[in-house]
Amino acid sequence: MITVALPKGALLEESIRLFASIGLDFSVLLDPKNRLLQVSDPTGTASALLVRTQDVPVYVEYGQAQLGVVGSDVLREKQPGVAQLVDLGFGRCRLSVAVRRDSPYRSALELPPHCRVATKFVHCARHYFQALDLPVEVVPLYGSVELGPITGMSEAIVDLVSTGRTLRDNGLVELEVLFESTARLVAHPLSYRLNRGNLSDWVDQLRMSCQSTIS
Repeated sequence: MITVALPKGALLEESIRLFASIGLDFSVLLDPKNRLLQVSDPTGTASALLVRTQDVPVYVEYGQAQLGVVGSDVLREKQPGVAQLVDLGFGRCRLSVAVRRDSPYRSALELPPHCRVATKFVHCARHYFQALDLPVEVVPLYGSVELGPITGMSEAIVDLVSTGRTLRDNGLVELEVLFESTARLVAHPLSYRLNRGNLSDWVDQLRMSCQSTIS
């Protein structure tokens, strides 16, 4: 039996639909009344763990799950020891620098040296501003990052943007896009290399299903 780590939140429904396309039913995880964090497919072929998005690569890296679905933004931030196998194409968003709409800055390079930038993507933000040769103070925040500029705690934020509505509703505008992000299928490297539980067959089926959906 293989174990799959599935992310809570925005990627869950599409992830469950993807596995359903190859005959694995984890739809009970979508039931609002469900309180189980580990469920088995009715056929007994596979089980699924319902975990926080940031924890998906941890469960895969440490071998408690052989496969997982996670945004590439998390992979770039955490840099876990997992094998990235398939770009699944859904969950599209972007990691962006944003400031208040009434800010005088119109590009990241215009931000003042040593200004504060609030973000949950600490590694990605530091790497980005280092590449710009712009010293900033990265302030870790893990909820309502938009409040940084609103309250004056930070001049800017680095955060995920999908439609941009949250930024607009809170009087913020994007300055730069660091990178685009989509959901990825990841695997435990050794399990995949040794093909434990015919893992490569499952991966091939998922890849084919994903390609047919995109096309």
